[in-house]
Amino acid sequence: MFRKDINTLLLVLVAVAVVFSFTSCEKLSINKLKANHYFSKANHNFTEQHYHDAIENYERALEYNPELIEAYRFVGEAYKKLYKPGLENEANNERAQRSLAALTKALEINPGNKQIIHSLGDMYDKMRNFEESEKLFLKILEMEPTNMDNYYVVANFYKRYAGEDNDYGERAKSMYLRRIETDPVNPQGYAYLAQYYDEKTPRPDFDKANEVHKIRLKLEPDNYLVWYAIGVNRFWKAFRLQNVLKRAERIALANESEVALKKSLDLEPSHSFTYSYINLVYRNVFAKLYPERETTYIDRADTWDARFKEVRKRELERDQLEKELKSGEIH
Repeated sequence: MFRKDINTLLLVLVAVAVVFSFTSCEKLSINKLKANHYFSKANHNFTEQHYHDAIENYERALEYNPELIEAYRFVGEAYKKLYKPGLENEANNERAQRSLAALTKALEINPGNKQIIHSLGDMYDKMRNFEESEKLFLKILEMEPTNMDNYYVVANFYKRYAGEDNDYGERAKSMYLRRIETDPVNPQGYAYLAQYYDEKTPRPDFDKANEVHKIRLKLEPDNYLVWYAIGVNRFWKAFRLQNVLKRAERIALANESEVALKKSLDLEPSHSFTYSYINLVYRNVFAKLYPERETTYIDRADTWDARFKEVRKRELERDQLEKELKSGEIH
C-alpha cells in the first residue's frame, strides 16, 4: 500500500513537471513570437527613419527576448542616427552613451561580429574618440587580414583625420600600400592609392597620383575610367596651380588632359562627365593660355558642354528607368 502511494506520488510529480515544462516552453515560444513582432515593427520604423519609434519597439522586443542580438545592435544604430556629431548638450550626449551601451552589449554577446565592431568603431569615430575607434577598425583587419576591403575601411578612417595631422595621412597611405602588396596585380589597389593622392589635403599630390594612374593603366589599358582619371588629374593640376606653374607646363598638362579624355571617350562615349571635363579644359585652361584664341576655345567648350548635357540627360533617364524596374513600378 505504501509502495502504491509512492508510485502514485511520483506519477503526479512527473505529470506536474511535464505540465510546468509544457507551460514554460509555451510561454517561451509566445515570448519569442512577441519579440519577433516588435522586432519586425522596429525594423519598419528604422527603414522609415522613425528612429524614436524604432528604439521603443526594439526595446520591447528585448523585454520578451533578451538574447536578440540584432535588437541591441539596432538600438545602437538608431541612437547613432539621432546623434549629431559636434553638438554638445545633455540630450545629445545621452544619445551617444546609449548608442555605445547597446552596441557594446551586442558585441559582448557576439564578439566576433565584424558588422557590430565596425558600427561601434564608427560611433566612436563620430564622437571624435580616435583611440577607441582606431582599436576597433584595426581589430577588423586583424580578424580578416586577407579581406582586401578591410584595408580600405582602415585607410578611409585615417584619411578622415589626415587634414588635422599628417601622420594620419601617412597611416592611410600605408594601408593602401599594404593592400597593393597583398595583391600587386589587382588594379583596384592602385585606383584607391591614386585617389588618396588626388584628394590629399591641404593640397593634392597630383604627380604621385598620376604615377599611380599610369601603373594602373599598364594593367588596364582599355579601361576608360583610367584614362578619364588621368585626364581629370592633369586638368586639376593645370587649373589649381595656375599661379604657380609656368605657362609651358600648363600647356603640356592641358594637352595631356585633352588626349586622355578623348581616349576615354573613344573607349566609352556614353560617360557624360568626360564631355564635361573636356569643356573645362577648353574653357578654363586653353582659353586663358591663348587669349588671342579665347573665342574659339569658348565656342569649343560650349559644344562639349552641350554634349555633356545631352549624354547626362540620357544617363539620368536610364538610371530612373532602372530604379523603377527594381521597385516594381513598371511591369
